[in-house]
This record gives sequence, C-alpha cells and structure tokens, in this order.
Amino acid sequence: MEETDIPLKKSEFESALRTLRSDHERSKDNPGSYQSDSCQRCFDCMFTTKSEDCYQCTYCDQCSNCSQCTHCSKCDHVYESSYCIESSNCTRSSYLIMSDDCHECVFCFGCVGLVKKEFHILNQPFKKDQYFRLLEKLQKVFPAAKRA
Repeated sequence: MEETDIPLKKSEFESALRTLRSDHERSKDNPGSYQSDSCQRCFDCMFTTKSEDCYQCTYCDQCSNCSQCTHCSKCDHVYESSYCIESSNCTRSSYLIMSDDCHECVFCFGCVGLVKKEFHILNQPFKKDQYFRLLEKLQKVFPAAKRA
C-alpha cells in the first residue's frame, strides 16, 4: 500500500476504519489453528471448539477473548490459565470455577477479586482437604464443575 492510499481526512479515515472493523467482525477465519471446530477468529488455537476471538488456546470449549489458555470451558477474557470453568477476567490461574477477576489463583470456586490465593470458596480460605470435600458436594449442585 502506498502512502497516497491512506485517507488523511478524518471522516474518510474513520470510515475506512469502521469498514475494517466490520469486515473483521464478520470473518470466521481461524488462521494458524489446528482442528478447531465451530470457532470464529481464533488464531493459533488447537483442538478448541465453539470459541471466538481466542489466541493460542488449546483444548478450550465455548471460550471468548481468551489467550494462552488450556482446558478451559465457558470462559471470557481469561489469560494464561488452565482448567478454568465459567470464569471471566482472570489471569495466570488454574482450576477456577465460576470465578471473576482472580489473578494468580489456584483452586477457587465462586470467587471474585482474589490475587495469589488458593483453596478458596466464595472468597473464604479452606485447608486443601476441606476444599476438596466441599468441592465434591458443590459438584452435585453444579454439574459443570465436575470437569475440574
């Protein structure tokens, strides 16, 4: 593209940008992905299904806007995490279930806003063995949590 091809008037530039955004949003391409089924705009993902706008995710299902995750399900805006279920806005965490805004956490169920915590349920700390006993009971109430 030549310099003269770029619209320099504000309205023309904004119009061109709106067109690019619209074209991208309608795209269903998954560049660099391998065996990713029913995905849209996922880049470099492997064995991922029914996900949108993910980057370098592996074995994820029904996720959106996630990056560098593995074995996550029904997550949104989760980054560098693994084995998370129905969680959102979390980073560098593992084994989160129904948790939001948790960062560098492990084994948390129904938690919000925690940082560097482990074995928490509803933001309350538990010993490891207590956590898993309670998790087993909660999995009967929340069947989706059985995957964790």
